[in-house]
This record gives sequence, C-alpha cells and structure tokens, in this order.
Amino acid sequence: MQMVSIALCSDMETEPRCEEHKDAAVEPTEPDRDSHTELACGPAEEGKQLCGRERAETESSAGEGKSTEIKIPTDPERESGNTECKERRKLKKTNSWKMVRFQDPSTDDDVLERDSSAESLFPEYVTKEWTSSTFEELFSAEDWQDITEDRLLRKKVLESTAPHSLRPTWGQEVTVKMQCVLEDRTVVEKDCKLVFVIGEGDVNQALEECVISMQKGEITLLLADSQYGYGLLGREPDIPAWAPLLYQLQLLDIREKPDPLTLPIADRIRIGNQKRERGNFHFQREEYCMAARAYFMALDVLTTRSKDGGDGSVKAEEEEVQDYRVKCLNNLATAQLKLEQYDEALHTSRDVLTLDPNNVKALFRAGKLLSDKGEYKEAMEVLKKALKLEPATKAIHVELSKIVKRQSGGKDTQEWKAKPAEMLGDNITPFLVPSKKKPHGLSWKFILGALVVALGSLVTSMILTARN
Repeated sequence: MQMVSIALCSDMETEPRCEEHKDAAVEPTEPDRDSHTELACGPAEEGKQLCGRERAETESSAGEGKSTEIKIPTDPERESGNTECKERRKLKKTNSWKMVRFQDPSTDDDVLERDSSAESLFPEYVTKEWTSSTFEELFSAEDWQDITEDRLLRKKVLESTAPHSLRPTWGQEVTVKMQCVLEDRTVVEKDCKLVFVIGEGDVNQALEECVISMQKGEITLLLADSQYGYGLLGREPDIPAWAPLLYQLQLLDIREKPDPLTLPIADRIRIGNQKRERGNFHFQREEYCMAARAYFMALDVLTTRSKDGGDGSVKAEEEEVQDYRVKCLNNLATAQLKLEQYDEALHTSRDVLTLDPNNVKALFRAGKLLSDKGEYKEAMEVLKKALKLEPATKAIHVELSKIVKRQSGGKDTQEWKAKPAEMLGDNITPFLVPSKKKPHGLSWKFILGALVVALGSLVTSMILTARN
C-alpha cells in the first residue's frame, strides 16, 4: 500500500462535536478517543439537551512535518531590475503546515522529512506561472484549458504523454505527485506519493476533477478557485478563507480499487482511519453530508471476513477491525443527527449495539431517539441499561425524567428522581416518587375562616338586640 496523506487543520481534534451542552459523563471514543465515552445530542430540543462532544475516534498513525525556515525574498517591487530573481522567486513554507499520513511501514524513513521541506518536487518545471504570475493573470490566460464551464478550474499541461495513454475513471485508485501553493507562493500541501480513490472524497474537488482529466505520466499546473478548494472557511492555520490554490501535479499510477477483503488487517485499519479522519475534517467544518459520505466509505473498508472456527490470531485481528467499525458507526450516527436523519441515526445506533451491546454512547442515543418517536417502553429499557453502565451520568437521568413526564401527558403527577451514585450499586432500576399531595383533614385556613364568620354573626346579633 502506498503512502496516503490528507491535509488537516492544525491540532485537529479527532471527533465531531455538538456545540451546545457538554457533559463529562459518558464518553466512548470519536469522533471517540479510545479513552472515554461521550453522549450525542438528540433530535429534539437540541439546544436545551445534552450534546456531549461526540468524538470521531482517530488513530494517530500520523506523521507531522517540521517547519522549515526559508529566507523570504525581498519585495519584487523593490528589486533593482533583477528580472530573473522575480521569475524564480523562492517558495516559502508556512510554519504551521501539517500533513496527516497513513504510511506503509516499508516506506523509507526519510519520506516525511523530504515532504516537509519547501524544496520543489518538480525542479525541472520552475515556470513563470509557478513562481511569479498573479492568479488573476492565470485565470484569464488563453493558453490554459478550462476543466469546468465556469472557468474556475483550469489547467496547463507542462509535459504530455502519448495520445492513447491511460486515463483514470471514477472509482479507480490513483497515485499522484503533488505540491500546492497560495498566491504568495507559500507551500500549503505537498506529497510525493498521494494515493486516493477518485469519487470517494479523499481529497478536495479540485484534485479529483483535474486528475480524471489527466493521462498517466502527465505533468500539469492546476489553478483552482476557492469553491473547488477550501471555500469560505479556508483551512486553519495555513489556508485563508476564499483562497485560490495553484497545484503542480503528476499522475504516477492508475489501478483498480482493491477489494478490502484482500487487504491485510493493518491496511484495512489504516485506510479506514484515513477516511474517518476525512469525515472528522468535514464534520468540524459543518459539512455534514460530506462527513457522512466519508464515514460510509470508511465502513466499506473496515469490513471483516472471518467465519466461525477461525484460528485465534485471525479472530483477534477481526475483532480489532470491528472495534474501529464501532467507532466509525458512532461518528456516522452523529452526522446523521446533524442532518436530521433520525430514523437513519437510530438504525446506525442499533448497528453499534449489535457489535457492542454495552456501548453507552449508542445506548443513550438510541434511547433518546426512541423517546422522541413515542416508543417510551423500549426507550426506558435502553436508558436503564445505559444508566446501569454509567450511574453517575446526569444526562441519562434527565432523559429518563423526560420520558416519565411524556408518559403522564405532560402533567407533573410523577417525577423521576436519582439516588446518589454511591447508593445505587447494582440496583439502579429507575423508580418513581409520587408528587407531593395536600394532607388530608381540615386546613388552618378553613378553620380561621369559620371563626371569622361565627364572630361576624355574633356581633350582628348583639347589634340587633341593642336596637330592639
């Protein structure tokens, strides 16, 4: 498996978050990190209910580029007639640029260091367009080809191949040599062997659209408007909002996408984690449709093939894949909630519970969704199980209280009350405490009123007697 890399935000948390409420109680892993469990927001009353930060769990098998300090050239406007220096202006590298890589162990150890440098991957193709032309000039240049009709995605072939050379199609896996700069020639992306499947959202739209127009071996410049790159949000910390990008690309290889079941366990986990990372990236940008698609793609890779009777080592490996599958399913359910796909989120949560019956995050989410659908009996059973696993979690108690109120038609005739966690032990069956009722018998107000009436009658009779 070739090295796979995707550029992510600096210090990206590897889990989707619901912004409203944070409850530290229940945290299975991402967006789950393998150390904790968190609860997800439900579909109703989202702003008032628990949202725990649903994490999309991520393996940190990532390499990080060290910043390289490069001398920044002087302002071209102040150069004293040195045209050559202007045209071959050196590239500079953003100090906080990072790449998350999923790399085959057989890859040379120096790949990360090479990729983190600001040296060009195409030293023999240092053209004026790459070094000093403004992007406005390139968008209007006549010797560039339009990839899209809106003229916002354009390319210029630097080295073509034979007319009948292979071209990739959607669904095929490609290997690309790639570097990318902003208009000030700051390097923001770079990879000597970027591997992705066209159409699965592993990279931005600009790269997918351009690569499918290339032939194997072709070297080209790609100019992409921000709407084909990182758009309004940019990509913290290195790509500003609405920033167009200039790529230098070479299509190295084209092949059919491998069947996940033919891949070793380690590769399945590596590729699945890469796609989940991509989903987390989109989730944090509130691009929930793209996040859900990435999680679906990850689940296609995180599949198992063992049958009953397999040897112990194979069974252990398949269980590891299932653990990652659970994490990815939790992430998918979170994205579905954000998209208000409540039936789909419930179905996904039940898939989690099929693999991991004691997953508190999925239990809470399923219970809340069932409650919102009016299936109170099943919701109560699911939430009671979650409470038994996490008796100190306030969010579960809150949801159980809501179910009791809904069952009573909204009247405050019954109330859910939680015992202190230390008193619950194993017996944490939910219990009901009747609401306070007025004591039987005569109240003091009634007696006082009767006395006032009697006294009034006595005074009236005395007055009438005196008049007579």
